[in-house]
Amino acid sequence: MHFSGLRIIREALTGHKGWKPLWRNPEPQPAYDYIIVGGGGHGLATAYYLAKTFGRARIAVLEKSWLGSGNVGRNTTIIRSNYLLPGNEPFYEFSMKLWEGLEQEFNFNAMVSQRGILNLCHTDAQRDAFRRRGNAMLLAGADAELLDREGVRAMAPFLNFDNARFPIKGGLLQRRAGTARHDGVAWGYARGADMQGVDLIQNCEVTGLRIKAGRVSGVETTRGPIAAGKVGVAVAGSSSRVMAMAGMRLPIESHVLQAFVTEGLKPTIPGVITFGAGHFYVSQSDKGGLVFGGDIDGYNSYAQRGNLPVIEDVIEGGMALMPMIGRARLLRVWGGIMDMSMDGSPIIDRTPVEGLYLNAGWCYGGFKATPASGYAFAHLLATGRPHETAAAYRLDRFARGHVIDEKGVGAQPNLH
Repeated sequence: MHFSGLRIIREALTGHKGWKPLWRNPEPQPAYDYIIVGGGGHGLATAYYLAKTFGRARIAVLEKSWLGSGNVGRNTTIIRSNYLLPGNEPFYEFSMKLWEGLEQEFNFNAMVSQRGILNLCHTDAQRDAFRRRGNAMLLAGADAELLDREGVRAMAPFLNFDNARFPIKGGLLQRRAGTARHDGVAWGYARGADMQGVDLIQNCEVTGLRIKAGRVSGVETTRGPIAAGKVGVAVAGSSSRVMAMAGMRLPIESHVLQAFVTEGLKPTIPGVITFGAGHFYVSQSDKGGLVFGGDIDGYNSYAQRGNLPVIEDVIEGGMALMPMIGRARLLRVWGGIMDMSMDGSPIIDRTPVEGLYLNAGWCYGGFKATPASGYAFAHLLATGRPHETAAAYRLDRFARGHVIDEKGVGAQPNLH
């Protein structure tokens, strides 16, 4: 089924009777060459690229609930590549380039909107840090502009420029950044993977890993055992629980990250804006709601809900940045489980168990990395070698002392 403007018009004139399900709902087969555990954005993207780009077959994605029920449907939809360190910037710029051609790639409207992201600075030292970051972005092939106070005012005159504690002195702008519809991304990759022959198995929770003589041979599930030549785990906040089945303890903590959306408003926010003196970020959805968030909850949890102190902290950041947000009515709050690594950067690597591969530790950066994460993980599964942009995301980097601390704040998840 090919989507086009003409198809939409034809269906509208014929009562929308020609639409078909976006993907099959097959029964699990006894064995596959590749099993991807996790039916979120990263798992679905991995299966898609593994089949389409690397020409592999006999692939299954196993999801314990429905496709897209985890973090890919519980985020603030931001896409960007404004990173500093050489271990991160090329990877996220690769992801940004994939985002720019994604909808044409799998013929599905993921509502990619490159409206830009503006990171505000409030001190002279922060402006110097942003200048350094912008230069690193330019060297990696990304785009970056350093704005002064008046440049920011021209874009967002409603901000509180003269806050006594946090005066706005400028900002770092990446115009190619923006947002994408999280559900559309999940559905697009699911549809694309299904068209390539991938079996998408929903309501199929992995309850054990079958390992013998140091090699994985398949998985135990709530729908019976399934054999596999290779198993890739991409389950975000549940990474520690799944990998514990293989006797592995990961350098990861799971925390709740809350997000918020207001009632629908007329166009207000020009793109994505982040508060440089606190962890607050805001954009506006196509339906008009202001979508925003902040820090993770300070305790470890596997629950998709948060607590009031973090809500208060996020709202305080929003009020300091743009007091007018206090007049908007909050529509809903939700939470996702973040797999916070000890240096704030992800892991895409093989494990000590032969045939078992891990994609985890995405912290706040999981959604924006979806295309590159799937591509790099598929490359690793298909070739046994890390993709050139993900070569630094090794599992053993913490033991080797090669951490990728983007913020430079220490080896503690809540600091990232």
